[in-house]
Amino acid sequence: MAKSATLIGSPQISPHHMAIPARPPCRIEVISPLTRNVWQTYVEGHADSTIYHTLPWHDTVCETFGHEPIYLLAMRNHTCVGVLPLFFVNSWIMGRLLVSVPYGVGGGILADDEVVAAKLFDRTKQVAEERSCRSIDLRSRQATMTHIPTLSDYAIFERTLPDHVEDVLGWLPRKARAAARNGRNKYGLQAVFGDQYLHDVWMLYSRSMRRLASITYPFPFFQSLIQHTPNNHWVMLIKRGRETVAGLVTLLYRDRVIPYFIGASEMANHCSAANYAYLSLMERGVAHGYRVFDFGRTRINNVGSTNFKRFHGFEPQTLGYQRYVLSGATAPKTSPSDTRYKVVRRLWPLIPLSLTRTLGRYVSPHLTG
Repeated sequence: MAKSATLIGSPQISPHHMAIPARPPCRIEVISPLTRNVWQTYVEGHADSTIYHTLPWHDTVCETFGHEPIYLLAMRNHTCVGVLPLFFVNSWIMGRLLVSVPYGVGGGILADDEVVAAKLFDRTKQVAEERSCRSIDLRSRQATMTHIPTLSDYAIFERTLPDHVEDVLGWLPRKARAAARNGRNKYGLQAVFGDQYLHDVWMLYSRSMRRLASITYPFPFFQSLIQHTPNNHWVMLIKRGRETVAGLVTLLYRDRVIPYFIGASEMANHCSAANYAYLSLMERGVAHGYRVFDFGRTRINNVGSTNFKRFHGFEPQTLGYQRYVLSGATAPKTSPSDTRYKVVRRLWPLIPLSLTRTLGRYVSPHLTG
């Protein structure tokens, strides 16, 4: 049988050179009541999401501080391929900002790929320009936009918890273990849990904030946060007999235990209340199947907080926060250690507690946390 002839000049197409269909372009839209479920489903399925990406955080910040949310969805056909939670903060202290997200440790872009991330950021720049913003803050664990400077102001502290409750005490370094044991055995401290203790925790927290010369977030913020995270928080008090010496509000997300607010009385250091509180929280976390203890972020120059966390065996990991300053603008001075705030910080512990609580309610909306 004769071989079939090959036509001269006809193209010979290799399987390796066949055209790959282009992906449909993605469009950027703002979240609406109809797309809240789309947002939440994407966040829950993304490996890098945090509790600060979720809609309970969105609702809490909106209700408490009144900032305008601009939550951007990237859609390809009918599929979500990226999100960016933003709040427009119009502050008489820092100017106009876009922040992802205020009052939270995490935030920033979640996307399927770099193309989607770039689209989301391009829309963010457009919004910032339209609103005459000074800057855009992205509070991602890892930097996501390669062309934006990365800040080195904050570190996070976290460790994988032991498998068994009885191993937690021995898992702590020797001195931290001794302090927590003293709280339990020598001073008879006990931990109690329940949402009914929320106001007690806030009262202790406001006292601690005054001692530390820091702004107190208003009680409605605590209330809203608890309301919107019914299965993802613990409220804890540390009792010494009838006396309340410390309290914690802890957030829970995926496999993480995240102590968010702590308050302590003036007697707390004397009886190792904070050491015992964190031991109790770690033990409860293990008992409920959580795997990571997220000790939260600390400013790099906050020596006291950094040393306390290292004392418990946690080492700092610099966060990949990024700030994009718009053309012609200057970066806002958001650090509490800025020289502009020195006089206020010296005077703050001397102000009556009732006044610092009131001032916190009026000033905190103009800060980003």
